[in-house]
Amino acid sequence: MNRGGSSPSAAANYLLCTNCRKVLRKDKRIRVSQPLTRGPSAFIPEKEVVQANTVDERTNFLVEEYSTSGRLDNITQVMSLHTQYLESFLRSQFYMLRMDGPLPLPHRHYIAIMAAARHQCSYLINMHVDEFLKTGGIAEWLNGLEYVPQRLKNLNEINKLLAHRPWLITKEHIQKLVKTGENNWSLPELVHAVVLLAHYHALASFVFGSGINPERDPEISNGFRLISVNNFCVCDLANDNNIENASLTGSNFGIVDSLSELEALMDRMKRLREEREDEEASQEEMTTRFEKEKKESLFVVSGDTFHSFPHSDFEDDMIITSDVSRYIEDPGFGYEDFARRGEEHLPTFRAQDYTWENHGFSLVNRLYSDIGHLLDEKFRMVYNLTYNTMATHEDVDTTTLRRALFNYVHCMFGIRYDDYDYGEVNQLLERSLKVYIKTVTCYPERTTKRMYDSYWRQFKHSEKVHVNLLLMEARMQAELLYALRAITRHLT
Repeated sequence: MNRGGSSPSAAANYLLCTNCRKVLRKDKRIRVSQPLTRGPSAFIPEKEVVQANTVDERTNFLVEEYSTSGRLDNITQVMSLHTQYLESFLRSQFYMLRMDGPLPLPHRHYIAIMAAARHQCSYLINMHVDEFLKTGGIAEWLNGLEYVPQRLKNLNEINKLLAHRPWLITKEHIQKLVKTGENNWSLPELVHAVVLLAHYHALASFVFGSGINPERDPEISNGFRLISVNNFCVCDLANDNNIENASLTGSNFGIVDSLSELEALMDRMKRLREEREDEEASQEEMTTRFEKEKKESLFVVSGDTFHSFPHSDFEDDMIITSDVSRYIEDPGFGYEDFARRGEEHLPTFRAQDYTWENHGFSLVNRLYSDIGHLLDEKFRMVYNLTYNTMATHEDVDTTTLRRALFNYVHCMFGIRYDDYDYGEVNQLLERSLKVYIKTVTCYPERTTKRMYDSYWRQFKHSEKVHVNLLLMEARMQAELLYALRAITRHLT
């Protein structure tokens, strides 16, 4: 969508892939492409996922018990590398979509479609188009937002803000939704909708971050099924030439022997533990380190991925297929760094002032009973999940690494923990991992296999899936904290 301001000469250097609609650089030679990978993921060898599923009867039980589609879909197969987490995930998703709650079943699936469309996630859209119709949804609504009731249309603004800039959500947004006459939302309905939106924005991050392939030969039960477009097109799997990879082809990712990379990371973890035991940084120093990390996150991805093509020009020339755009308004609206260079920015969200444990949990549970318990279990599960291994090493305490991943996501969303030393983020997360995290979390539709392959080359795929689970849950919690804080302010 051209919003004006892009340079025609710059745009002329790019073309559109006819298959996946991604913007490609013309000066890259497109070689003969390799076939796409089989199995549930374009990033993970099929045999690794299949082995996990065949040995684990628990997965099959969970699918029978909690899957809304009634089959072992590709997301579930990849998540089944972590069965404990999978149970928490499926139970909470089943509750949101199927159990008693403020919203009618078809509305729940339509909201999921609206959320997935913000990231052009055709995998999730396809899934919920089917579910929407199976639960009695009106087929005409699938023609686009102009066909749905005004009430659902009114969710557009909060969907957009939650997906891309949740820190902009205010109590005024909440008041507008709950005080719009005949189209108003009750607070329980709104909380249910917000939980669904945050869940599906975050799940889109997991889908793209894990390279989830489209389902094979899905049952086509309606005339409205979208064309299944593989988001991991041959244009980037075979050639890695789409624009998002510009920095990956440069010298930013110095080639380091992956074994020494692993040893260096373990040494840094050990050193950080020892330093913490020796002396604690002052509160002033902690604040300085957070501000430094927040500013440095500006230069990850957006700062240099588009060094040969200005970011604004790229956004102006992004083209979204009509199958996806029918479910969203303002397609050009996307993530912007919380700490914009040279701009007055919003005050940092001090986590201590509004925590999930002390504030968000009780509010969400009061307005949409029991969902708080299920979400809390899921957040705790992924945060504490560990097998005490790192690649080939055993008996490793990975707490500092898990915390750095979770807190880095929150840092990019402007959320700060007073008791966390953000110096640890720089020590533990190397540059290619930061690029991957920011892409998966903030603009997941740009994730490529090369980004996934570029970090932690010595680690198992199951460990990288664990990273994606952490990123997904950290993102969902960040969105919920901003939305629930706005609801709390509306109530007071």
